[in-house]
Amino acid sequence: MRTNHVPIRTCLGCGQRRQKGELVRIVIKDKALMVDEGGRLPGRGAYLCHCTECVHRLLKKKGRLSYALRAALPHAVEEGFLRDLLLPEVGEG
Repeated sequence: MRTNHVPIRTCLGCGQRRQKGELVRIVIKDKALMVDEGGRLPGRGAYLCHCTECVHRLLKKKGRLSYALRAALPHAVEEGFLRDLLLPEVGEG
């Protein structure tokens, strides 16, 4: 019996390889960064773990998100988007 193929993606923060469904997909839509919750938006995607440590690591890697998405994003836009990802986490603690 044949098993189904499970796509594997790499987290930009920690570099761990995980199943696609375990990661958050980030895409560019209408010249803005956004989280692709359904995994169905068109275009190149970049993946990130759900943990805040990976977001903090990616914040330190300047330009890494724009490089992965192959788009010329200003650093301020990239940093602002990643900080917005952290806001719900900060409010919980």
